[in-house]
Amino acid sequence: MSPRDRILAKLRAARPAEALPAPSLDAHYDPRARGESTSARAARFRAGIESFHAEVHLTTDAEWPALLARLCVDKAVGTLMFGADTPSGRRLDSAIFAGTALRPWAGQIEDLKADLFHRVGAGFTETRGAVAETGSLILWPSDAEPRTLSLVPPVHFALLDARTIHPTFFDAIRAENWGAGMPTNALLISGPSKTADIQQTLAYGAHGPKELVVLVINAEGETQ
Repeated sequence: MSPRDRILAKLRAARPAEALPAPSLDAHYDPRARGESTSARAARFRAGIESFHAEVHLTTDAEWPALLARLCVDKAVGTLMFGADTPSGRRLDSAIFAGTALRPWAGQIEDLKADLFHRVGAGFTETRGAVAETGSLILWPSDAEPRTLSLVPPVHFALLDARTIHPTFFDAIRAENWGAGMPTNALLISGPSKTADIQQTLAYGAHGPKELVVLVINAEGETQ
């Protein structure tokens, strides 16, 4: 018997006859956070993500497209790429985007790579939700809205419904039943791109989006 076989045999012999039950994680998280109002949870999320240099705007479901158009003008965004086959993408009207061209995502990444890296000024995506504890957005990329939209253009605009903000990452996984199925990539985003590779000094905007702008709807009770 080889050394490898002897090690594996010992591991198999030590294996319990029945699988141990999964430990309960509820005790590790503050139950009071689960009773927060939507506005209180939105405030905690905002404080967290703004501490990572993100920009947050509170708006309404009716007004966010016009706000997005104004922000594109303010940031001199020449071209905004978005997923046209999404609920929010279908609400973008070129008539209100003065000076900004709307470009739906279409085709394969290899065909769009040059434009994405050199000509698209911003990407716009929906979000699945967020985590108040860490100030993080949750994105589930799809064919209609690939992860490239949030990872490549210099500015990333993200639309967030405050009612989908969870107290903790654990709460998000449990409430949404992530174990039943996930995309190839689930993204957690807390601010624009950053790195500390050079002399352990944190620098923002080193690669990917230099700005993260979050439009939050349904955060009643909060102010701009």
